[in-house]
Amino acid sequence: MARPRTPLPPPPVLLLVLLLLLLPLLPRAGDLLPTEGWLMNSCIHARRKCQVDPTCNAAYHHLNSCTSRISTSSPAEDPSFPEDCMEAAQHLRNSSLMSCTCHRRMKNQTTCLDIYWTIHPARSLGEYELDVSPYEDTVTRKPAKMNLSKLSMLKPDSDLCLKFAMLCTLNKKCDRLRRAYGKACSAPRCQRHTCLQQLRTFFEKARESHAQGLLMCPCAPTDLGCGRRRRNTIAPSCALPSEPPNCLDMRNDCLSDPLCRSRLADFQTHCHPLNILGTCKKSRCLRAYMGLIGTALTPNFVSDVNASVALSCNCRGSGNLQDECERLEKSFSHNPCLMEAIAAKMRSHSRLFSQDRAVSPLSMMERQNENSALRPQPWVPSLFYCTVTLILLPSFW
Repeated sequence: MARPRTPLPPPPVLLLVLLLLLLPLLPRAGDLLPTEGWLMNSCIHARRKCQVDPTCNAAYHHLNSCTSRISTSSPAEDPSFPEDCMEAAQHLRNSSLMSCTCHRRMKNQTTCLDIYWTIHPARSLGEYELDVSPYEDTVTRKPAKMNLSKLSMLKPDSDLCLKFAMLCTLNKKCDRLRRAYGKACSAPRCQRHTCLQQLRTFFEKARESHAQGLLMCPCAPTDLGCGRRRRNTIAPSCALPSEPPNCLDMRNDCLSDPLCRSRLADFQTHCHPLNILGTCKKSRCLRAYMGLIGTALTPNFVSDVNASVALSCNCRGSGNLQDECERLEKSFSHNPCLMEAIAAKMRSHSRLFSQDRAVSPLSMMERQNENSALRPQPWVPSLFYCTVTLILLPSFW
């Protein structure tokens, strides 16, 4: 009796062709939100590596109990730092945790930041800067494309804040997120904690071009209505304290929260008022500034007539810490890097709506993408050829 014929494996050439056809179907980097796997050394990934090593894992757990007791202090800041905590920090100095980072839009961001600040005391034992930002920037999204042609429903002389608000309304995601924080921050039902949480969600999840357009829309000094819309973007009547507290007390509240502490460190790194590195990366400073919105240190525009910003606090009652308090306050109100970053973004927004927009590359890109939903998607032919290939493969075996 003849033995049944064993099917031969498909020829390598056919497998290669199939793989090449499937490649266009794979998601592109710009379409994905960042996860810990995208970062070179995410704190979540570094923590998993530490868990495999019993010595590292024990030292981390011990240091975690120390940081919950001593709050934000470190061996360099507190001479009474417990000796057992110092020993645990020493054990982690050669761990990959020492150089781990997080990303503002990553999943499990809170967990990542908790890990980062848990091992913060260990950093102070080496040559690590204590105020360095815990965030690593990665390019994860496509360039923004905004269709300005839909603004034709507005009056030609409408102010730019109104136009950017309309652009947000016309975008489903931006409109949904904006309505959510508008509802949470409305006067009758204002709960500041919920309002701040929804504000953070908006500035983290909305497209950056929409969020920056709403917050950094340029206004003429005489256009008080435009300036009022800009200042009211973050719902200051609910998001900001009714009575300005002492700035140092506000900072202490921020330092007790890993997220706010991280955003403050990010701001101090990229918007340093003394510009120690000699260069001010305006786009990075602006992103750090916007990252503070929705935290205990939420800044805002101070009036309807100019673009000056400040914290909603004062330095009354600071005593011996008066100078320190004023430095914190001036790092927002008199910060050359931040002021130039805001001014540059507003100039960019003005050019976006200038009369010569019709011949600009951005306008051409907008027109090309206006009816993108009607154009065949690039994955459709690939899917067709893959299906045909799968059907024909058995005939070659």
